[in-house]
Amino acid sequence: MKAVRIHQFGGPEAFVYEDVDLPEPGPHQVRIKIEAAGLNYIDVYQRTGQYPIGLPQTLGMEAAGIVDATGDGVELNVGDRVAYAMGMGAYAEYALMPANNVVPVPEGVTSEQAAALMLQGMTAHYLSHTTYPLKKGNVALIHAAAGGVGLLLIQMAKRLGATVIGTVSTQEKADLAKQAGADEIILYTEADFQMESRKLTKGEGVHVVYDSVGKTTFEKSLNSLRPRGYMVLYGQASGAVGELDPQVLNAKGSLFLTRPSLPHYILDREELLWRSGDLFSWVQAGELDVRVDQTFALADAAKAHEYIEARKTKGKVLLVP
Repeated sequence: MKAVRIHQFGGPEAFVYEDVDLPEPGPHQVRIKIEAAGLNYIDVYQRTGQYPIGLPQTLGMEAAGIVDATGDGVELNVGDRVAYAMGMGAYAEYALMPANNVVPVPEGVTSEQAAALMLQGMTAHYLSHTTYPLKKGNVALIHAAAGGVGLLLIQMAKRLGATVIGTVSTQEKADLAKQAGADEIILYTEADFQMESRKLTKGEGVHVVYDSVGKTTFEKSLNSLRPRGYMVLYGQASGAVGELDPQVLNAKGSLFLTRPSLPHYILDREELLWRSGDLFSWVQAGELDVRVDQTFALADAAKAHEYIEARKTKGKVLLVP
């Protein structure tokens, strides 16, 4: 089979499109013929070595496709439509996964939608439903509001009755965030989001900031919170945040700070099925719009990475074998 692997850490040029052995499923495993694989910023961190991984390695942590073969002790059948997240190896024509990590994809949800939803959709779900459970009357500040997580998170926040302030870099992205349901948009290239969010909340500050940007937004995000507000740092697209004296959280209003990640919010199969099941049912009902921004051929993984690193994304980026 074909796969895209890295043999050393580096830029997009580190990718090698090559032949590798077709893996055989062992006990409690399934082999999936991949129809669509999702790109996420964690793939960039892994490719550059910012998040160390073993080499050589096939990147990609979410995909959707068809069960192609099964090992012993598996209830899934060959031909079943499935998806998964948080398992390496999606930049390939086939992937092996533990059956317990795979979820069924229902009719009415395409493989492209499922691949676009698994990691970013479940991230938006845990952020809005668990990390800081939004409710009517809450005001949420969402950075990268027109990105893959951002557009989904806006929709979920509105489902839960919250008011959403989104930050974006361009008018085109502002229009997309507005279409997703954001109440207010701040173009951070033209205005100071800290000052604007304070103004929009009559000086009180927001209840929660969902920040996937990191280094360049962190301090002003803290300053945008009201007393006892939640700083939810779930990514670092602009780089890692530096050292923080916990006393700063006290001085700025007894703030809460958390650095969550998806694996800790799908700790068991019940939680995995709850989050993915909600997403799929909302898509089936026409209540959740999944925007696929760009689709690249598997062999063009380097171009896909150049695209997401240029911060051009307006929704989900997929690789299709």
